Amino acid sequence: MHDKAADPLRSIEWGFASIPLKGEAVSGDSYIIKPFLNSILMAVVDGLGHGYEAAAASEIVIATLDTYAHEPIIPLVRRCHEALKGTRGVVMSIASFNLPDKMMTWLGVGNVEGMLLRADAKAVISTERLMLRGGVLGYQLPPLRESIIPVMQGDTLILVTDGIRSGFEKELKPGDRPQQIADGIMARSARGTDDALVLVVRVHADKK
Repeated sequence: MHDKAADPLRSIEWGFASIPLKGEAVSGDSYIIKPFLNSILMAVVDGLGHGYEAAAASEIVIATLDTYAHEPIIPLVRRCHEALKGTRGVVMSIASFNLPDKMMTWLGVGNVEGMLLRADAKAVISTERLMLRGGVLGYQLPPLRESIIPVMQGDTLILVTDGIRSGFEKELKPGDRPQQIADGIMARSARGTDDALVLVVRVHADKK
Protein backbone atom coordinates (compact mmCIF):
# COMPACT_ATOMS: atom_id res chain seq x y z
CA MET A 1 0.00 0.00 0.00
CA HIS A 2 1.42 3.39 -0.94
CA ASP A 3 1.43 6.27 1.50
CA LYS A 4 -0.89 8.92 0.11
CA ALA A 5 -0.25 11.13 3.13
CA ALA A 6 3.42 11.30 2.13
CA ASP A 7 2.54 12.00 -1.51
CA PRO A 8 -0.99 13.42 -1.90
CA LEU A 9 -0.59 13.69 -5.68
CA ARG A 10 -0.76 9.90 -5.90
CA SER A 11 -4.43 10.26 -4.99
CA ILE A 12 -5.31 12.09 -8.20
CA GLU A 13 -4.82 12.06 -11.94
CA TRP A 14 -5.03 15.28 -13.92
CA GLY A 15 -4.79 16.75 -17.36
CA PHE A 16 -4.90 20.27 -18.77
CA ALA A 17 -5.06 22.11 -22.06
CA SER A 18 -4.25 25.77 -22.65
CA ILE A 19 -4.04 28.08 -25.66
CA PRO A 20 -3.42 31.84 -25.84
CA LEU A 21 -5.51 34.18 -27.93
CA LYS A 22 -4.34 33.97 -31.55
CA GLY A 23 -1.52 36.44 -32.10
CA GLU A 24 -0.41 36.50 -28.45
CA ALA A 25 2.87 34.94 -27.32
CA VAL A 26 1.65 34.18 -23.78
CA SER A 27 -1.61 33.25 -22.09
CA GLY A 28 -3.16 35.12 -19.19
CA ASP A 29 -4.73 31.86 -17.98
CA SER A 30 -2.83 29.70 -15.48
CA TYR A 31 -3.39 26.81 -13.09
CA ILE A 32 -1.79 25.27 -10.03
CA ILE A 33 -1.96 21.89 -8.33
CA LYS A 34 -0.14 22.08 -5.01
CA PRO A 35 0.06 19.27 -2.43
CA PHE A 36 0.37 20.11 1.27
CA LEU A 37 0.05 17.94 4.36
CA ASN A 38 -2.87 15.58 3.63
CA SER A 39 -4.45 17.91 1.08
CA ILE A 40 -4.21 19.26 -2.46
CA LEU A 41 -4.87 22.83 -3.55
CA MET A 42 -6.13 23.32 -7.11
CA ALA A 43 -6.93 26.59 -8.86
CA VAL A 44 -7.48 28.10 -12.30
CA VAL A 45 -6.69 31.79 -12.73
CA ASP A 46 -7.68 34.11 -15.58
CA GLY A 47 -5.86 37.44 -15.81
CA LEU A 48 -8.14 40.16 -17.17
CA GLY A 49 -7.66 40.75 -20.87
CA HIS A 50 -4.79 38.91 -22.54
CA GLY A 51 -1.09 39.24 -23.30
CA TYR A 52 1.83 39.95 -20.99
CA GLU A 53 -0.03 42.10 -18.44
CA ALA A 54 -2.71 39.46 -17.97
CA ALA A 55 -0.01 36.78 -17.65
CA ALA A 56 1.87 38.88 -15.08
CA ALA A 57 -1.25 39.17 -12.90
CA SER A 58 -1.82 35.41 -13.13
CA GLU A 59 1.79 34.73 -12.16
CA ILE A 60 1.40 36.81 -8.99
CA VAL A 61 -1.58 34.68 -7.94
CA ILE A 62 0.11 31.37 -8.76
CA ALA A 63 3.17 32.38 -6.71
CA THR A 64 0.94 33.42 -3.79
CA LEU A 65 -1.03 30.17 -3.91
CA ASP A 66 2.16 28.14 -4.11
CA THR A 67 3.58 29.83 -1.02
CA TYR A 68 0.44 29.85 1.14
CA ALA A 69 -1.42 26.74 -0.07
CA HIS A 70 -1.76 25.51 3.52
CA GLU A 71 -3.97 28.46 4.52
CA PRO A 72 -7.78 28.19 4.56
CA ILE A 73 -9.31 29.19 1.24
CA ILE A 74 -10.99 32.46 2.25
CA PRO A 75 -7.88 34.03 3.84
CA LEU A 76 -5.88 32.73 0.88
CA VAL A 77 -8.18 34.44 -1.62
CA ARG A 78 -7.96 37.67 0.37
CA ARG A 79 -4.16 37.39 0.32
CA CYS A 80 -4.26 37.06 -3.47
CA HIS A 81 -6.54 40.10 -3.70
CA GLU A 82 -4.06 42.23 -1.75
CA ALA A 83 -1.10 41.00 -3.81
CA LEU A 84 -2.87 41.98 -7.03
CA LYS A 85 -3.55 45.62 -6.25
CA GLY A 86 -2.06 47.78 -9.00
CA THR A 87 -2.34 45.00 -11.59
CA ARG A 88 -5.03 44.17 -14.14
CA GLY A 89 -6.53 41.79 -11.63
CA VAL A 90 -7.80 38.24 -12.14
CA VAL A 91 -10.81 36.03 -11.74
CA MET A 92 -10.23 32.66 -10.10
CA SER A 93 -11.84 29.45 -8.95
CA ILE A 94 -10.07 27.50 -6.24
CA ALA A 95 -10.59 24.13 -4.57
CA SER A 96 -8.88 22.38 -1.67
CA PHE A 97 -9.25 18.62 -1.34
CA ASN A 98 -8.81 17.13 2.13
CA LEU A 99 -7.78 13.51 1.56
CA PRO A 100 -8.49 11.93 4.99
CA ASP A 101 -11.96 13.50 5.22
CA LYS A 102 -12.73 13.09 1.50
CA MET A 103 -14.11 16.63 1.44
CA MET A 104 -13.53 19.46 -1.02
CA THR A 105 -13.80 23.14 -0.19
CA TRP A 106 -14.24 25.39 -3.23
CA LEU A 107 -14.92 29.01 -4.06
CA GLY A 108 -15.13 31.11 -7.23
CA VAL A 109 -14.69 34.84 -7.84
CA GLY A 110 -15.54 35.85 -11.38
CA ASN A 111 -16.31 33.55 -14.28
CA VAL A 112 -13.99 30.55 -14.10
CA GLU A 113 -16.60 27.83 -14.38
CA GLY A 114 -16.29 24.79 -12.12
CA MET A 115 -18.11 21.49 -11.83
CA LEU A 116 -17.69 18.15 -10.11
CA LEU A 117 -18.83 15.11 -12.09
CA ARG A 118 -19.90 12.27 -9.85
CA ALA A 119 -18.52 8.82 -10.64
CA ASP A 120 -21.87 7.32 -9.65
CA ALA A 121 -24.16 8.36 -12.50
CA LYS A 122 -27.14 7.11 -10.47
CA ALA A 123 -26.53 9.66 -7.73
CA VAL A 124 -29.34 12.12 -7.15
CA ILE A 125 -27.00 14.95 -8.14
CA SER A 126 -24.66 13.66 -10.83
CA THR A 127 -23.07 17.06 -11.46
CA GLU A 128 -22.37 19.71 -8.84
CA ARG A 129 -21.59 23.24 -10.01
CA LEU A 130 -19.43 25.79 -8.30
CA MET A 131 -21.31 28.90 -7.20
CA LEU A 132 -19.53 31.90 -8.72
CA ARG A 133 -19.55 35.34 -7.12
CA GLY A 134 -19.11 38.51 -9.15
CA GLY A 135 -15.90 40.44 -8.62
CA VAL A 136 -12.27 40.78 -9.65
CA LEU A 137 -9.35 39.97 -7.37
CA GLY A 138 -7.22 43.08 -7.09
CA TYR A 139 -10.20 45.42 -7.63
CA GLN A 140 -13.50 44.37 -6.12
CA LEU A 141 -13.68 41.49 -3.68
CA PRO A 142 -17.22 40.16 -3.12
CA PRO A 143 -18.40 38.66 0.18
CA LEU A 144 -16.62 35.31 0.22
CA ARG A 145 -18.49 32.13 1.06
CA GLU A 146 -16.95 28.73 0.53
CA SER A 147 -18.86 25.54 -0.15
CA ILE A 148 -17.83 22.17 1.28
CA ILE A 149 -18.89 18.98 -0.46
CA PRO A 150 -17.93 15.30 -0.19
CA VAL A 151 -15.67 13.91 -2.90
CA MET A 152 -15.75 10.20 -3.71
CA GLN A 153 -13.31 7.94 -5.52
CA GLY A 154 -13.66 8.45 -9.27
CA ASP A 155 -15.23 11.92 -9.04
CA THR A 156 -13.85 14.42 -11.57
CA LEU A 157 -13.32 18.16 -11.04
CA ILE A 158 -13.35 20.38 -14.14
CA LEU A 159 -12.36 24.06 -14.11
CA VAL A 160 -12.44 26.18 -17.29
CA THR A 161 -11.81 29.84 -18.09
CA ASP A 162 -14.26 31.91 -20.13
CA GLY A 163 -12.36 31.12 -23.31
CA ILE A 164 -14.40 27.89 -23.20
CA ARG A 165 -18.06 27.98 -24.22
CA SER A 166 -20.65 27.01 -21.60
CA GLY A 167 -22.34 23.67 -22.14
CA PHE A 168 -19.06 21.89 -22.86
CA GLU A 169 -20.03 19.09 -20.46
CA LYS A 170 -22.79 17.82 -22.75
CA GLU A 171 -20.32 15.90 -24.91
CA LEU A 172 -18.12 14.49 -22.15
CA LYS A 173 -17.36 10.78 -22.07
CA PRO A 174 -17.07 9.68 -18.42
CA GLY A 175 -14.75 6.81 -19.33
CA ASP A 176 -12.09 9.12 -20.79
CA ARG A 177 -8.91 9.90 -18.89
CA PRO A 178 -8.48 13.47 -17.57
CA GLN A 179 -6.06 14.47 -20.34
CA GLN A 180 -8.46 13.16 -22.99
CA ILE A 181 -11.29 15.13 -21.39
CA ALA A 182 -9.20 18.34 -21.30
CA ASP A 183 -8.09 17.96 -24.91
CA GLY A 184 -11.64 17.19 -26.04
CA ILE A 185 -13.13 20.22 -24.31
CA MET A 186 -10.48 22.47 -25.84
CA ALA A 187 -10.97 21.03 -29.33
CA ARG A 188 -14.76 21.29 -29.28
CA SER A 189 -15.52 24.31 -27.12
CA ALA A 190 -12.73 26.92 -27.37
CA ARG A 191 -14.24 30.25 -28.35
CA GLY A 192 -11.16 31.44 -30.24
CA THR A 193 -11.70 35.01 -29.00
CA ASP A 194 -9.77 34.80 -25.72
CA ASP A 195 -7.15 32.80 -23.88
CA ALA A 196 -8.55 29.42 -22.85
CA LEU A 197 -7.59 26.84 -20.22
CA VAL A 198 -9.12 23.57 -19.05
CA LEU A 199 -8.06 21.68 -15.91
CA VAL A 200 -9.44 18.20 -15.20
CA VAL A 201 -8.66 16.41 -11.91
CA ARG A 202 -9.92 12.93 -11.05
CA VAL A 203 -9.76 11.28 -7.65
CA HIS A 204 -8.18 7.86 -7.94
CA ALA A 205 -9.91 4.74 -6.72
CA ASP A 206 -8.31 3.32 -3.57
CA LYS A 207 -5.56 0.81 -4.23
CA LYS A 208 -5.05 -2.00 -1.75
